[in-house]
Amino acid sequence: MRWRLRALSVLGALPAGLRAASVGGGHAGDHAGGHALQDGLSGTGGTAPAPDRHRPSPGRGRGDTVRAWTELFRVSALFSVPGDALAGAAAVGRSPGRVTALAIGASLCLYEAGMALNDWADREEDAVDRPHRPIPSGRISPPAALGAAGVLTAAGLALAARAGRPALAVATGLAATVWAYDLHLKHTKAGPAAMAAARTLDLLLGATATATAPAGRGPGPGPRTARPARGGTVRFTAAPDNVAAPPRPALGALAAALPAALVLGAHTYGVTAVSRHEAQGGSTAVPLAVLATTAGLSAMVLAARRGRRPGEPATPGLGGSDLGLGLGVTGSGEYREGSQHLTGPTHHHPTARASTPDHLTAPALTSLLLTAFTGAYLRTAGPPLLHAALNPSPPLTQRAVGGGIRAMIPLQAALATRAGAPGSGLAVMALVPLARSFARKVSPT
Repeated sequence: MRWRLRALSVLGALPAGLRAASVGGGHAGDHAGGHALQDGLSGTGGTAPAPDRHRPSPGRGRGDTVRAWTELFRVSALFSVPGDALAGAAAVGRSPGRVTALAIGASLCLYEAGMALNDWADREEDAVDRPHRPIPSGRISPPAALGAAGVLTAAGLALAARAGRPALAVATGLAATVWAYDLHLKHTKAGPAAMAAARTLDLLLGATATATAPAGRGPGPGPRTARPARGGTVRFTAAPDNVAAPPRPALGALAAALPAALVLGAHTYGVTAVSRHEAQGGSTAVPLAVLATTAGLSAMVLAARRGRRPGEPATPGLGGSDLGLGLGVTGSGEYREGSQHLTGPTHHHPTARASTPDHLTAPALTSLLLTAFTGAYLRTAGPPLLHAALNPSPPLTQRAVGGGIRAMIPLQAALATRAGAPGSGLAVMALVPLARSFARKVSPT
């Protein structure tokens, strides 16, 4: 009896873990080890892990894999892409069609290729500044991200080739710019200019693909717009697949769309300049300068519209005859220098102007939409930039970058409307709710 009491007293003096092992044997040791493993995964004392610490696990479900790729591709920023091609089509006076859709597909592929390549190139930097990103967290391997960038680039070029050789040439330049930016130019002084060039080329891709589409057969619908010219009324027709009108020279299309593309490029330059400080913050002058640029671009777009004669629709480019580079189409449907409008055959008879209102977009409605879209652009980009200037912390700087990305959508809508395509502008603005909804789930930066 005494030895039993002595054994119990000795057992009571042992630590809890050893006492459990002595009483329960090997199974109790496994149980204690299981608690230790849980504490190690959940943090000291059973606390939850840090939100930015994603441990790689081979047992992740399909939902986690999909979310990792959506974060890598930043899908909420994807909605800022289709408006480039639609604004480009409007800038050359053509209705969007099949080749415009091909240009949009090419743009989407090249845009996402750049996103994947960006994270692959920044994987070591993100391991310090953004360990929650898919690659440094181990949810996506670097070879997988690089392979996705290559596949998407090839797919984008293939879609551009379907839209024609001129479109493929522009898309090749766009792809080269994207890869050069991600692999080298991003961390140089030429980074913002390279990104601005990429967005400029993206709008020109849509313009070139749409304007150089081969002529189709069969009757087409009525004219999309009627453009007044000296001596009478000019009607310009386009079929549903955007190929009823004769093709136009690629250089003429590029020149007609270049002013609008430069406006979009200037905005992109500013957003990229701000993004260079989003990890550490600390810059006040850059957000202020970009805010001033945003206000200037808004005034430029609105002034271009106010400078037109009453009832006159927009001409290709930006700013009508002042900023449109003086390119138009002669009576035979080809571009020539010195013309201020995109025209087709001219009718010199007194009753020609009487039929013009049937084919014109209502000037008052177009002006109203243009003002609303430009205001939405300024409202989306302006306040976050002001907040980042007043408090240049990383969160507010990142919010300014996100606002700048989303502001591209109303800017594209304004450019399309200014060019006489309010329908395309409304279609682009329909992407705003989707972009806002996805931005709550996946950050665009």
